[in-house]
Amino acid sequence: MGGGREPVWATNGELFYRNLAGDRVMAVSVTTEPTLTMGTSREVLQGNYVFDSIHPQYDVTADGQRFLMLQDAATENSGEAGPPPINTVLNWFEELKERVPVP
Repeated sequence: MGGGREPVWATNGELFYRNLAGDRVMAVSVTTEPTLTMGTSREVLQGNYVFDSIHPQYDVTADGQRFLMLQDAATENSGEAGPPPINTVLNWFEELKERVPVP
């Protein structure tokens, strides 16, 4: 298997994990009956996603068909200086009452 980190189980009997470099998500089928048997590892996803070597920074759907991956905002917005801005609206309920009067 070559080793890996951040293991995540799917209910379809597959174990997903990140390779040691963290740039690939691998899968291996696992059966427990009649004995513990592991299939051949295969690559299912490749990319530059957030990697934490200890805690999984991704998740997989129960059927093993879809992934939720975290991507660094600086990587996603290459060409821009830093992550996109966050706008905070204060006292929005008061403004709503002014704009939409209640009869």
